[in-house]
Amino acid sequence: MLPLTRDQKHLVDQILAFTTDHVNETGPAVFTVYGDAGTGKSVILAHLFNQLQTAARTQPNSPLTQTTNYFLVNHPEILKVYREIAGQAPHLLKKDFQRPTTLINQLAKGQTTADVLVIDEAHLLLSQSDHYNNFYGDNQLRSLLTAAKVIILVFDETQVLRMKSYWTEERLERLLMPYPHQHVRLTHQFRMQASDALVTWINDFTHGHVHHLPKDIGTHYDLRIFNDAEQMRQTIVAKNNQVGLSRIVSTSGYPSTLDGGKHYITEGHFHLPWDQYNYTSTPWAELPQTIDEVGSIYTCQGFDLNYVGLILGPPLTLSPQDQLEVHLDRYTDVEAFKRRADITDKQELIAVKKQLILNAVNVLMKRGVQGLYIYAHDAHLRQFLGAK
Repeated sequence: MLPLTRDQKHLVDQILAFTTDHVNETGPAVFTVYGDAGTGKSVILAHLFNQLQTAARTQPNSPLTQTTNYFLVNHPEILKVYREIAGQAPHLLKKDFQRPTTLINQLAKGQTTADVLVIDEAHLLLSQSDHYNNFYGDNQLRSLLTAAKVIILVFDETQVLRMKSYWTEERLERLLMPYPHQHVRLTHQFRMQASDALVTWINDFTHGHVHHLPKDIGTHYDLRIFNDAEQMRQTIVAKNNQVGLSRIVSTSGYPSTLDGGKHYITEGHFHLPWDQYNYTSTPWAELPQTIDEVGSIYTCQGFDLNYVGLILGPPLTLSPQDQLEVHLDRYTDVEAFKRRADITDKQELIAVKKQLILNAVNVLMKRGVQGLYIYAHDAHLRQFLGAK
């Protein structure tokens, strides 16, 4: 685990105090950590959960002694990382880390109980039933609130990617209103070695406001706009050979079907397949062969890459008036837009769908620690951004 800063240690202590204050009550009590991608939410949770389980398993005088606690994340690739961490820590077990649906179904069958739940990427919790994934309730967080005494979760509404897990801060706060709760908001960017001006530019872009790139991108950050996707790929391969953990990723908008076959992204001389389903215990980005694949939000969300080469696909164009346009009919991730009964207004639905696409861009743009390379399918957008 990465070491904590002084402020992060203080926050872990604050959450632990909140937890011990409420763990012997009937519950539930909720502590929410808000923060954009790269603000250190996951490292805080990892340290917090390690301390929770150490107290539960080794400290007989602690209020947490012999409590049953779980760490949940609704993302199979991130789950692999946490289970790898568990193998290196003396008081963590791999079974402590679960997908939410798995735990919800175990709780419903009386196979386990839960005192404290720590939820990473809570914006990925299902907010409607999903029979394909064996969740038959109407909201995963609501189901977990009925079972636990304390819930600690991290949340970023700009990383919501699918209608079936559609959340906003307002919806979350409305759900939590009846319960004792506290929250903090993290703002400092830890992942990207980029300037505040560039992070602001990314945030503006992913809310539909396109400006020219700032002059100050950060002394130790490499930002390039490419006019050729194959040239960008070759540059990423070179970076991967130099420092590792460098990958090509893309937004949706290219052929993609979950049928077990390979589907390719083609842009001029660039021709690579989408990421394949990863059956190993190693995260996608750490597999050497994935340098010859294109990552998606489903393999890259929550991960640090050293350099990321991002393809902005056909759904994103720039109008002659330099306004960003989002074309829903060009989005090929059919899973993203499953119908929701609670959003009936047509204009609201269109706005939500467009924001989900921009959220995916936000997730992908913030993967790179040391650099971001961009190729846009739309020629006008490429030129506006300064492709050479």
